[in-house]
Amino acid sequence: MVSRSCANFLDLSSWDLLDFPQTPRALPRVMTVPGIISDLDGDKAGDEYSEVTSSSGGSRERKIIVANMLPLQSKRDAETGKWCFNWDEDSLQLQLRDGFSSETEFLYVGSLNVDIKSSEQEEVSQKLLEEFNCVATFLSKELQEMFYLGFCKHQLWPLFHYMLPMFPDHGDRFDRRLWQAYVSANKIFSDRVMEVINPEDDYVWIQDYHLMVLPTFLRKRFNRIKLGFFLHSPFPSSEIYRTLPVRDDILRGLLNCDLIGFHTFDYARHFLSCCSRMLGLDYESKRGHIGLDYFGRTVYIKILPVGVHMGRLESVLNLDSTAAKTKEIQEQYKGKKLVLGIDDMDIFKGISLKLIAMEHLFETYWHLRGKVVLVQIVNPARSSGKDVEEAKRETYETAKRINERYGTPDYKPIVLIDRLVPRSEKTAYYAAADCCLVNAVRDGMNLVPYKYIVCRQGTRNKVLDDSSPRTSTLVVSEFIGCSPSLSGAIRVNPWDVDAVAEAVNSALKMSENEKQLRHEKHYHYISTHDVGYWAKSFMQDLERACRDHYSKRCWGIGFGLGFRVLSLSPSFRKLSVEHIVPIYRNKERRAIFLDYDGTLVPESSIAQDPSAEVVSVLKALCEDPKNTVFIVSGRGKESLSNWLSPCDNLGIAAEHGYFIRWNSKDEWETCYSSTETEWRSMVEPVMRSYMEATDGTSIEFKESALVWHHQDADPDFGSCQAKELLDHLESVLANEPVVVKRGQHIVEVKPQGVSKGLAAEKVIREMVESGNPPGLVMCIGDDRSDEDMFESILSTVTNPELLTQPEVYACTVGRKPSKAKYFLDDEADVLKLLRGLGDSSSSLKPTCHTQVAFESIV
Repeated sequence: MVSRSCANFLDLSSWDLLDFPQTPRALPRVMTVPGIISDLDGDKAGDEYSEVTSSSGGSRERKIIVANMLPLQSKRDAETGKWCFNWDEDSLQLQLRDGFSSETEFLYVGSLNVDIKSSEQEEVSQKLLEEFNCVATFLSKELQEMFYLGFCKHQLWPLFHYMLPMFPDHGDRFDRRLWQAYVSANKIFSDRVMEVINPEDDYVWIQDYHLMVLPTFLRKRFNRIKLGFFLHSPFPSSEIYRTLPVRDDILRGLLNCDLIGFHTFDYARHFLSCCSRMLGLDYESKRGHIGLDYFGRTVYIKILPVGVHMGRLESVLNLDSTAAKTKEIQEQYKGKKLVLGIDDMDIFKGISLKLIAMEHLFETYWHLRGKVVLVQIVNPARSSGKDVEEAKRETYETAKRINERYGTPDYKPIVLIDRLVPRSEKTAYYAAADCCLVNAVRDGMNLVPYKYIVCRQGTRNKVLDDSSPRTSTLVVSEFIGCSPSLSGAIRVNPWDVDAVAEAVNSALKMSENEKQLRHEKHYHYISTHDVGYWAKSFMQDLERACRDHYSKRCWGIGFGLGFRVLSLSPSFRKLSVEHIVPIYRNKERRAIFLDYDGTLVPESSIAQDPSAEVVSVLKALCEDPKNTVFIVSGRGKESLSNWLSPCDNLGIAAEHGYFIRWNSKDEWETCYSSTETEWRSMVEPVMRSYMEATDGTSIEFKESALVWHHQDADPDFGSCQAKELLDHLESVLANEPVVVKRGQHIVEVKPQGVSKGLAAEKVIREMVESGNPPGLVMCIGDDRSDEDMFESILSTVTNPELLTQPEVYACTVGRKPSKAKYFLDDEADVLKLLRGLGDSSSSLKPTCHTQVAFESIV
């Protein structure tokens, strides 16, 4: 059902939003008011479902970067009391501009890291827009806490890092008020984007998990918006993600984008698995790009880890303070091997496991005592809570124990630096370290190894001795996003402290030549895949994903956060009774082909036999001597005969046309003899072996075919087994007169030449040969097998043998991509249409006994 525009999108939700104040509309519109392209037949131009075009003409494309925080630093001037802002050079949103030409215009939408009073928000908005091209989303303090600290940090962040709230004191349980705050905040972000966007020209790029339902709001307002999303955290496996009560809303939010980016294939694979298991979506690789078909739109998946900003790192390396600090560190730890760790104080960074691994190192390799130092720089925690406090306490206790056991008055094996470390000092430690140890138990990306490699390379400013070759060694957790791209690193399981200790020992005793080779390999990759490359590559794919936006017509369907856009061919139209009845009345001969399941009877119906109303409508159509009406179904002939017995004049093509009967008085026809079924004895044991090996599968025995069903199996395993079964059967049956087909949750083996399309073609051919060619052909169905029928009918009626070309109305049930040019929404619409045709027939004919439809032909 097409949802119509409403004043507030979330008014349609099944729950009420928190009563948070909306974003003040202080921001002036900087774009011209858009024009209109109507997407709905008969809709007025002002409807919110209409697309927009620029009335300014020739405006250049902009990149609108939407993130939780603006790339700005804020402070209040002590003298004037006014707010002052400057760019945050370390912000990813700012650094990604390196991937584009200087002429590219960027507009940033996000929050500030300070609380701005309501009375100051209008002035600040103007200042940010004019001086920085930034649009601020002002969230109230209460909403900000519930949105960011509440839902983002205490519910999404732990879950995405594989931490389930099993007990009240182990993570926060799902709180719907926090979820409502998350949605409210996303709605405010969408309001701000809508104020400034030119949806025909601008590209919108949303960053990270804070804004995962924002795409739904934007897509609802602008159906053809050019929308990308990149997730900077891990995406958990379906077994973890499916525990989230609002899992479908978030998945649908992401699927309202044109392109979704992930750091690694693992994260993308988990997302695709969730879409398959929870939404029933299939995906495939199209010319090297992974695509999901979502209601006629292709949602593309991008896999590329973000890089570092080379210029920013090198500029800090060139500072005199950095060079001086590097020499100081080298002198301080002269004669010792320096192992470096830089992590946030976070339960997922594995700091305590790292320290325990170092303890095992000193226990196992006693000769390293006094010769190895771990310098662990602890960045401030990004969130608060009991978990963070416990992680901090354990870190200090472990470090104290190791230092007391293996340290001396002039030697501390573990050096904890728990303070705000200046950038130049941190860079100096990178440059001086012999080994970098990153031991996170789960991390979206983690750029520490990248920064370490760049700093070890040094610059011409002699941070490192130019005469010596550049070397580095990395020990990284296999659970961090950068791990797959660092093929020269020693990968470890952070939970296996013995293996981590062994890896550190291997790194420290590695030959200089091997260190150099590994370093060169890493540096080449990092320097060529920096943040600019990442941004440019993502935007190129987004542009490619949006190329077909204006080649299709769009409908908005669904309510609340279940909204999505249906994108179909421009020639695709709804078949109305008013349109078809006049044409139907004027034709002397008509052929009507109807599918059964999903067309006359709902797929989900427990009762498989037709309702009294369906039988009545079919009977009315069949009694018109001008009609030849056929039910074309995959069901068996006995079932269809029993269910449709009241319709004497109804033709039936059972088992996809393997059996054909023109009316209830005729015998069943088939062009296949029983001697042609020897292949069944070859197929059954193969299918049975796969059924026994795959829980939730079954075999359907038809007279014409054998079908292996896997709709109740695990989606991934069932799909994998279906592919393998298809290959297996094609090999076994290579010389047999059968075809092996894979359909929706099935693998089917049937004789060659059996299809709904060929059955319909046979009926039309016999009508033509009898001298009574149809002037109208109507075909209605809902699934893949009906697509064969649509295609076959369209090719048959264009045959030169037909002196008069009939009018063809191929119609699919449900708005979806199809070879048919018409659609009906559901079974009720089909019945309404057929009833209209039946009533038309009754009003034209005299009340007398009618002959069988086909008998009137021959």
